[in-house]
Amino acid sequence: MAAITAAMVGELRAKTDAPMMECKKALTEAEGDMERAEEILRVKLGSKASKAASRITAEGVVASYIAGGVGALVEINCETDFVSKNDDFLKFTSDIAKLVTEHSPADVAALSALGLYGKTVEEVRTELIGRIGENMSIRRFKRFQTSGKLTSYLHGTRIGVMVEFEGSDEQVGKDVAMHIAAMKPVALSSDQVPTDLIEKERSVAKLKAEESGKPADIAAKMVEGSVQKYLKEVSLFDQTFVKNDKQTVQQMLKATNTSVKSFVMFIVGEGIEKKQDDFAAEVAAQVAAAKQA
Repeated sequence: MAAITAAMVGELRAKTDAPMMECKKALTEAEGDMERAEEILRVKLGSKASKAASRITAEGVVASYIAGGVGALVEINCETDFVSKNDDFLKFTSDIAKLVTEHSPADVAALSALGLYGKTVEEVRTELIGRIGENMSIRRFKRFQTSGKLTSYLHGTRIGVMVEFEGSDEQVGKDVAMHIAAMKPVALSSDQVPTDLIEKERSVAKLKAEESGKPADIAAKMVEGSVQKYLKEVSLFDQTFVKNDKQTVQQMLKATNTSVKSFVMFIVGEGIEKKQDDFAAEVAAQVAAAKQA
C-alpha cells in the first residue's frame, strides 16, 4: 500500500476543501490514487448531505446585494448559530444574493440550477454541507428591478430589509429601511394588510369584547376600534417614525419629498418550527441504552 504523506493530504484538501481527516481516509481507501480519492470524497460528501437533509434549518443569515436599480435580499438557513458565522457559509450567502440580482431566477429551483464557482448552486450547497457537516437550505429571496432607487439595511445578519423608493435624499431611504427592521410593518398602508391577518386580529378582538359583557352595539365598536388600532400599528405609513416620535412615517416622507414604492423584510427562521430538545428524555434514553448493553 502506498504511503499517505501529509503533502498528499494537503493536495487533496486544496482540491476538494474537505476536512483533513476525510482526505486522509479517502487517500487510504484509494491506496494513494488522487483521482480515485477525489471521487470517494465526492460520494462521501454527497452522502453526508443526504443524511443532513431531514434536519431542521432554523438558523442562518440574510444577505443583500444592490447594483444600481437592481437588487436582491436572500435568506439561507443552517442548523446552528455557530455555522451561521462560518466564513464559507457567509461567502456562499453573499454570492447567492449577487447571483439572484444578476440572473433573476424564477424560484429557488431555478436558482439552484444556476452556475457558481464552475458548478451548479445545488452542487456547491451539497459540497458545503459535506464539508461543514450541517444541513443548509436556500429558503427564499426577493429581487427588485426599478427605475427608482434601492437601499438595504441589515441588522447583524438575522434581519434584512430592502426598500424601493424615489427621492433625492439617500439617507431617507436608509432611515426607512432601519425603521422597518425596528417596527416590523407588514404592509405599506392599511389597505394592503393581508386579509388573513386582519381576520385573525378581528377574531381576538371579538373574544375580548364578548368577555367584557358589554352590550352588542358597544362590543361591535370595541372590535372595530381594535382592528383599526392594529392596522395603524402594522402599516408602515401610519407608524410613528422611530427617529421622530412627533411624525408618522407618511408625514416624514411628505416633508422630504420621498415616496416608498415597496419593501421586503426577512427575519431568519421566522415561521420555522424549531426542534425543542428534551434533555431529561435524552439522558433517560442513554441510561436505558447503557443498561441494555
